[in-house]
Amino acid sequence: MDKLMQAREKINKIDSDMAELFSLRMSAVKEIAEYKAEHALPILDACREQAIIDAASERIDNEEIKAHYINFVKSNMAISRAYQAELYPLHMGGVLYDCEGVKKIRMQLEKDAYDIILGCGTISLADKYFDLNRRVLIVTDSGVPSEYAQKVASKCANSYIYTIDQGEASKSLENFEKILTFMAQNRFTRTDCVIAVGGGVCGDLAGFVAASYMRGIDFYNIPTTLLSQVDSSIGGKVAIDLGGYKNTVGAFYQPKGVIVDPELLLTLDINQIRSGLAEALKMATTSDAELFEIFENGSFLDDIELVIERSLLIKKGIVERDEKESGERKILNFGHTVGHAVESLTGMLHGHAVAVGMLYVCSQAVKERLLSIYDIIGLPTSAVIESDKLFDFILRDKKADGDSITITYVKEIGKAELIKMPIQKIKDLL
Repeated sequence: MDKLMQAREKINKIDSDMAELFSLRMSAVKEIAEYKAEHALPILDACREQAIIDAASERIDNEEIKAHYINFVKSNMAISRAYQAELYPLHMGGVLYDCEGVKKIRMQLEKDAYDIILGCGTISLADKYFDLNRRVLIVTDSGVPSEYAQKVASKCANSYIYTIDQGEASKSLENFEKILTFMAQNRFTRTDCVIAVGGGVCGDLAGFVAASYMRGIDFYNIPTTLLSQVDSSIGGKVAIDLGGYKNTVGAFYQPKGVIVDPELLLTLDINQIRSGLAEALKMATTSDAELFEIFENGSFLDDIELVIERSLLIKKGIVERDEKESGERKILNFGHTVGHAVESLTGMLHGHAVAVGMLYVCSQAVKERLLSIYDIIGLPTSAVIESDKLFDFILRDKKADGDSITITYVKEIGKAELIKMPIQKIKDLL
């Protein structure tokens, strides 16, 4: 019994010393939190934490307790993140941090609200942010690494993976019917859900399936391309193509949650990255002069998560003010009137086509600045198309109204305006 008491006394003394060290540690954590808040830095620094874990592993020679010490260190870091999030919960226009150090952007609409989760490795936290304790249909495509869908499936109580072919052609009535039939055959109910794990094609198709099945079931989105991460994954536009024309049949149907994991971009080829950057540049041109300058000086290459975050904040604000695109939201169509036609007729990637389209609907001063950024990113500046075919596609644009089309025009960086332009004038412009 004496040995037990002696051991307990040792632990009591060590705990007392550790309490003092813990107070000192949290004081230092507070200083770090203050610095990060002042300089708009994220709470989670994954590289720093990994370095601490590696160093911790070297400190303990006893293999029996090494793993326990590493868990102890990880626990301390989690406590530190939670304390920092408690001290400074708000960051940069409504971005929140949770105890994991993950960014949360809250989309607050009149009838719907959901969180956009942003951070590296967040796909592994799908079960934390999504309700997966039910039947889950995961819609992905053949161009997405299969391990992404499998990783989400491993977090689900009962999951089914449905893979479509890569490419815009998959946004079809045929695939729409096939997926609905698959769900009915596997007895999906109104309490189950659909998750898109892929780019804009997956998100649009899976979202429209969710909006339609049994008059609407829950939908979640995990975008895997830069373009879908900065734009199409939020806002609630879901659709399929019809007769070669983009997004002709669809709905406004908001997701219940979105996870944006920049690590998923590591498997993309350079053209997909360029396409996504073009869409983010569109956002900057219409609404954020500071983000445009980040593109102009080339620093966007060093912090892609910042580009994603600022793009999401732009779209969030616009969608919250105009969910159903009755006015301001049309600004997000900058470059799309010509861009959609170019995309359909050439097979060009969406972002590349929009980049071409933007050059037709801005002032000369804006055009010159855009072209300098196109050189940095590697975006196309033109496309060879028969003018009659191009004009025919434009006439079928959803933004057309009688003998005119509402276009988004940018005279000055960061300030877009909507102009109702006669169709003949657009033809002359082209």
